Amino acid sequence: MTAERLVQPPGPVLVTGGNGYIGSWVVKELLGLGFDVHATVRDATDPIRTEPLRALDQGRGALKLFAADLLQPAAFEHAMIGCEVVFHTASPVALRGVKDTVSDLIEPATQGTRNVLETATRTTTVKRVVLTSSVAAIYGDAVELEETEGRRFDESHWNETSSESHQPYSFSKMLAERLAWRIAGSQDRWDLVVLNPALTLGPALTKHSRSESVRVMREFATGYYRAGAPDLEVAIVDVRDVADAHVQAALRPSASGRHVLSSESVTLIEIGRILREHYGDGFPFPRLTVPKFVVGLLAPLGGIPRAVVKRNVGYPLRFDNRYAEADLGIEFGPAADAIVDQFQQLLDDGLIPGPKVGRRLRKGTRSPVERGVDRQAARDSRAGA
Repeated sequence: MTAERLVQPPGPVLVTGGNGYIGSWVVKELLGLGFDVHATVRDATDPIRTEPLRALDQGRGALKLFAADLLQPAAFEHAMIGCEVVFHTASPVALRGVKDTVSDLIEPATQGTRNVLETATRTTTVKRVVLTSSVAAIYGDAVELEETEGRRFDESHWNETSSESHQPYSFSKMLAERLAWRIAGSQDRWDLVVLNPALTLGPALTKHSRSESVRVMREFATGYYRAGAPDLEVAIVDVRDVADAHVQAALRPSASGRHVLSSESVTLIEIGRILREHYGDGFPFPRLTVPKFVVGLLAPLGGIPRAVVKRNVGYPLRFDNRYAEADLGIEFGPAADAIVDQFQQLLDDGLIPGPKVGRRLRKGTRSPVERGVDRQAARDSRAGA
């Protein structure tokens, strides 16, 4: 790939949702590059949520925390003063157990986006906004791939099938991104770059992460799939690659548009196989595929509508990530790295139960630390391009 000179703006940058799963990694990357970072959190006085962030403040940059509520129109004004770049990562993530679709998902996603971007319009120093959207804004259900040219979803596609009653989280992400593009198009001082990550896995920077990825990994350890798993494909991207993409989206002057962030798609059975290769048989990793009709019968017990099973189980899920690689100059690491590194972290932090023998990596396997060193070296190389 052709190296592009990266332009580091003067003054601080703002990261909303700075203590979130993705946001905290973005903060870490920026501090390491020497940025002064303004990070918003819901409660700046909560040590459980803020101490992991304060522990990151050891690079060449400086960190300052601000309390901000997504639903308050003026909440981000003070934090945004003097910033040329705004990273809007804050947004609710809830795929199951949503009681009120509008108040739990749609309002925080859309009103939060409106409040942050309209504040950017009022803040004369802002020149670029990097928005964390999702592949959920690109497609609704895997079955749609059958009618998609090239049999891969890309940046040209939009989710047109989700609604308040079907895939409401995906619906909220689509609405929020559509709104962001409308607001960006209503002015000409700052430009918008959007990132659309797939299921994001990999180690968190805090034990208290509420990310969807923690729930996914815990299910593999606790026996949720002991009897088998559905024939379901998920697209995966490493959280460290997502953070790198945010930095590149901010610093590359030519970066533009939407960007599919996805390494590869794997089935739940393949995730079980990857974990078994590293941790042996001490955990109830799935081996068998549960028939679709059985999944449909049992799904409502786990809070999953039968319509979701019907339109996703048994169908392939593929994404085209070539534009993101070219426009941002990034390379996606293998899904296995993200899967194993996150599982290992959850073990080390005592967040998942399991036999002690499961902690040992098999001979010839590179440790998470070794993989992390290689990935950091690659990011440093791109940052210095």
